[in-house]
Amino acid sequence: RQEYVHSHHRSTIEQREIGSDARSFTEALRSVFRQTPDVIMIGEMRDLETMQLALTLAETGHLILATLHTQDATHSINRIVDSFPSGQQEQVYVQLSMVLVGVISQQLLITRDRQSRVLACEIMNVGNAIRNLIRENEIQQIYSVIQTGRSEGMMTMNESLLDLVRLGMIDIDLALRRSPRPKELRNQLNQHQLLEGVRR
Repeated sequence: RQEYVHSHHRSTIEQREIGSDARSFTEALRSVFRQTPDVIMIGEMRDLETMQLALTLAETGHLILATLHTQDATHSINRIVDSFPSGQQEQVYVQLSMVLVGVISQQLLITRDRQSRVLACEIMNVGNAIRNLIRENEIQQIYSVIQTGRSEGMMTMNESLLDLVRLGMIDIDLALRRSPRPKELRNQLNQHQLLEGVRR
């Protein structure tokens, strides 16, 4: 069964269900080449062929929205590249640097009152600095660009978790457990507590 059925409103939606409309993600994506969609949503990029087709479609000017199971933006880039044989990876870095628009990593966390869930997210917008880092395979430096890119709409997962703690929406212990960099978050929390003490 389909997880979600999209309805036509201000656009025409062609939805394919794996198993009944197509035998695989790659077969469904290949059929897109015979049409002229503006946006293509891939439920999950889980194999090499799907990733290859997604990159090819992106290079032809299509906007591709896709999901991956990764913990942050840099892991998402590495996951895509590592899916390719080593001999192709340098070219994939170049392709990604040209077509990647952004990465949003998200997790839903239980609130302090245990009544609902709240979103924590990392946002990476791909500008010239990040494009160059991807092209040159300097992925480890991307995190520092995200850290300093708040004015450009970027945010690290730790910044998002810290904001939720400050707002009293989640527990500190939960934030530390779900942080990809708990030591850094602990330092940020300590700094915040010190700043609060100075204000008083």
